[in-house]
Amino acid sequence: MKKTTLKSFILSLTALLLMNSALAAETPAEIKKRLDSVVPGYDANSVKATPIQGLYEFTGDGRVLYISQDGRYIVNGSIIDLQDKVNLTEKSQSRLTQQVINGYDEKKMIIFPAEGKTRHTITVFTDVDCPYCSMLHKEVPKLNKAGISVRYLMYPRAGAGSPTFKKSVSAWCAEDQKKAIGIAKEGGVVEAKNCDNPVQEQYDLGQAIGVTGTPTLVLESGKVLPGFVPADQLIKILNSQG
Repeated sequence: MKKTTLKSFILSLTALLLMNSALAAETPAEIKKRLDSVVPGYDANSVKATPIQGLYEFTGDGRVLYISQDGRYIVNGSIIDLQDKVNLTEKSQSRLTQQVINGYDEKKMIIFPAEGKTRHTITVFTDVDCPYCSMLHKEVPKLNKAGISVRYLMYPRAGAGSPTFKKSVSAWCAEDQKKAIGIAKEGGVVEAKNCDNPVQEQYDLGQAIGVTGTPTLVLESGKVLPGFVPADQLIKILNSQG
């Protein structure tokens, strides 16, 4: 009985070692091949090992995700280093968001520039019918006076074809975009207009980086602040980041 048990144990251990050897032979290049077939639109250059053995990080559709070394499991969640008290996923996501926003054409944004020297720039996904977006808009003069430029990207939460979407298009197509978006945010009537516009594109961009509500503020570092943040508090946050 003991011999059988020992033999079984040795066989099991051998099988485990062989399996681990096979997994250890997996490389990011092989993982990329697996991702090619199951995750359209992922960034092939982003695949890299994480501090957790057997888990690799990759980016797809603007989000940071993870894949097991054998390519069987994809994980959507955060890796938190309890020793250094750092959210590693958040850091990676911030870098990715920063790249996405920096790569977007500023000419397609509605910009309220800083007065004098620009100390900071924030990018805001906004909905013209959102009350908290209206509250933030009232803080823009104070932000501009503090040397902060505010760049708006349209994010009509109700989606394409909605009254908010059409109003967003009208504001963007207006001769005076800044005046029009201000009127819209105050609940006023904006002259209905249509033109070649980036509203759907900006909505899709927001969804790609995980925007779920408005306003959503993206700082220069790529850090995302969801919801309304008063100007005084926002100025402190920006100044603390250098």
